[in-house]
Amino acid sequence: MNQRATILGSGLIGRSWAITFSRAGWQVAMWDREDGAAEASRAILLTLLEDLAAEDLLNGQSAAEVGARVRVTKTLAEALEGTSWVQENTPEIVGIKREVWAELDALAPPDAVCASSTSGIVPSAFTEELPGRGRCLVAHPINPPYLIPAVELVPAPWTTPETMAKAEEVMRAIGQSPIVMTRELDGFVMNRLQGALLEEAFRLVADGYCSVEDVDVGLREGLALRWSFIGPFETIDLNAPGGVRDYVTRYGGLYERLYKSMQRRADWTGSVLDTVEGQRRERVPKEGLADRQRWRDRRLMALSRHKRKAAQDFGN
Repeated sequence: MNQRATILGSGLIGRSWAITFSRAGWQVAMWDREDGAAEASRAILLTLLEDLAAEDLLNGQSAAEVGARVRVTKTLAEALEGTSWVQENTPEIVGIKREVWAELDALAPPDAVCASSTSGIVPSAFTEELPGRGRCLVAHPINPPYLIPAVELVPAPWTTPETMAKAEEVMRAIGQSPIVMTRELDGFVMNRLQGALLEEAFRLVADGYCSVEDVDVGLREGLALRWSFIGPFETIDLNAPGGVRDYVTRYGGLYERLYKSMQRRADWTGSVLDTVEGQRRERVPKEGLADRQRWRDRRLMALSRHKRKAAQDFGN
């Protein structure tokens, strides 16, 4: 497989994918339907590369070297010429995706893998009528993928095993950590896990058991410290002397009892939203959100650097 990637849609997610591929040595073509959008996005990308270089997150390369691999094209056909990977990042609207995918399927080389970054639409919804539907899938990242490596690979019913194997190989080669699903499911894996946690978080606040900050502390200063390097299954495997079966024997009854009280939704749009928003705005005023987002990204860079070094030191 040649190392040429095409990024369709140059917004936040598309730009992040361009960084991810170019950092790994791939030549990247960016295209956007909106005039000037891809050029503006590339300018932001170059600034982000400087930040990543300062944190030593470009695999020993300079920002200029990585940025030189990213070019903007005027037409979709030009962007797709000779590509081996297509990453689509258009709005989360099925009609738009069907239109874009019909065009890219007709123009992309027949051996190119075609992936969508969609976080909420199963691939069968926009690939069923495509002649090349066997090479199509979802590759849903946690944004930004150049700092958070997990990516969900979701097949449609007709996606070929060869496509899935190739997609997994590519993602690992560019530094990502693929979650390889065996079939499509609404919400995929990560949104379903996050959704379960958010449901309980809203319930706890709506029922007055604790504050918004208490919930965040429970994750930030508690569970997430372990989850940043081991997942929930490994956590319970290590939290009982005899491993995961011992844990289930000891605590399964507790979770069974809890489950019964978790089968009720809090109305996210009701009065609890006023509580959540009010408590969050006390901690970070609305006009301070952009600064806080930049702070978050710097912390993610530091964590990414730490985890990379730990993996090099300990081989895991």
